[in-house]
Amino acid sequence: MNDKVLELDHLGVKRFFNLDSNTYKDGPLSGQTKELLGLVASAVLRCNDCIDYHLEQCAITGSTKDEIVDALNVALVVGGSIVIPHFRHAVSTLEMLEEEGLL
Repeated sequence: MNDKVLELDHLGVKRFFNLDSNTYKDGPLSGQTKELLGLVASAVLRCNDCIDYHLEQCAITGSTKDEIVDALNVALVVGGSIVIPHFRHAVSTLEMLEEEGLL
């Protein structure tokens, strides 16, 4: 759907998408670390679509399951018990990524 959104040809939308993609590139922090940060933010914000996206990106950038679970623990501590349903969702997605051989 990103292609369809970009086909709307809106300058502000294009700028935001560009900013988003560039944010996760290697810099002083590695792209891998930034994806883990994105995962934590997504869990605290309780966005399952975002959690799924960042879990896949974490796997692609080389995070281990243990690193991902540790990051999710940070989200749980920061966000509190309201994050638990989203932690459960993340575990389900992690299992799927393992079945697909991405983790």
